[in-house]
Amino acid sequence: MINLNQLQNLMQNRKPETAIILGSGLGGIADNLQNKLIIKYEEIEGFPKSTVAGHNGQFVIGRIEDKEVLCMQGRFHLYEGHNPKVIAEVIQALKYIGIKELIVTNAAGSLNPDFHPGEIMLITDHINFSGCNPLLGANDDKIGPRFFDMSNAYDKDLQKKARNIAQKNNIKLNEGTYLMVLGPNFETAAEIRAFRILGADAVGMSTVPEVLAAVHCGIKILAISALTNFGTGIQTTPLSHEETLSGAAKASGCLTDLIINYIKEK
Repeated sequence: MINLNQLQNLMQNRKPETAIILGSGLGGIADNLQNKLIIKYEEIEGFPKSTVAGHNGQFVIGRIEDKEVLCMQGRFHLYEGHNPKVIAEVIQALKYIGIKELIVTNAAGSLNPDFHPGEIMLITDHINFSGCNPLLGANDDKIGPRFFDMSNAYDKDLQKKARNIAQKNNIKLNEGTYLMVLGPNFETAAEIRAFRILGADAVGMSTVPEVLAAVHCGIKILAISALTNFGTGIQTTPLSHEETLSGAAKASGCLTDLIINYIKEK
């Protein structure tokens, strides 16, 4: 279990209410923070370790103008071998230290021919194709209900605010449904065709467990994908993690502008 008292002590009385989970290749948002406090995951007893390239494995707490935020540079994927419950424990730790709103970012493959690599997509809903849920097992009613509603998982008010900020700052913001697979392999062309039939606009290997855990414990969610490539079969060249990081770098400018302006207007 995560040592929550130790985590709170390491925060040195900092009290952010917004957290940002930074996906593969998107850790640069933390570079824009002022008056930074860095807490390595390895400093926190019981905290899991991130093992994926493009994920630094640390909290960065700092300010954007007068707003204090916490960035997670490094998330935890099921394909790394983590128990799904670990992801719920991390989100519950954020709730414990006072986080009320979570901005989740990820690098994803586009399944929509109109959504191009290098662009970003507001996630309006998801399909959990991973076969896993971080809330399996006994429920703690003090954290959240056994059965919980997902009709407003991606908070409609936060979506509206993101749309307004994108329009005001001339940022192209696609909107669609994100589908999560377990990974770590990229999808086959047949799978991509099936996912498009199901109504998915983007596919990736993260985000859904964090969203489930956050909704369960009452944290509001805004989620945005950086589109790094087209899915297999739409794109004819082989996929690689290097391409994911390269595509994320291309999308990171728009994503950073949107999130920073979003935070400023909180």
